[in-house]
Amino acid sequence: MPASSMHLRILLPYRVFADEDQLQELVVESVAGSYGFLPNRLDCVLPLVPGILSYRSAEQQERYVAIDQGILVKTGREIGVSVRRAIGGVDLGRLEHAVEQEFSTIDERESNVRGAMAKLESDFIRRYMELHHG
Repeated sequence: MPASSMHLRILLPYRVFADEDQLQELVVESVAGSYGFLPNRLDCVLPLVPGILSYRSAEQQERYVAIDQGILVKTGREIGVSVRRAIGGVDLGRLEHAVEQEFSTIDERESNVRGAMAKLESDFIRRYMELHHG
């Protein structure tokens, strides 16, 4: 029997951010672009990028959540979204600003840290090789 609605659960590393039932529609941003989900969409796993997740309830109420990168898993009528950070609200302009400011800044810092770690690792390997072959 086809599903008539979906159940969404947004999970953060330390708590459940949202648990919504009776959804009619969901839209998220992935590495391949924007994806929409209706109740009878096939099951899937989707990597998410920082952006705006939007959903519409049975009462036709549209809601928006700014999310960081993560993963979405759809099985039957259940949709699980696991992300590092999320910000809820109804003002779309503020949420887009939050994605640009908070999530992008943190990603830039993480990129810098990863670059420094890669340099340390390569220096360590080079020196190790010099000691054993020198």
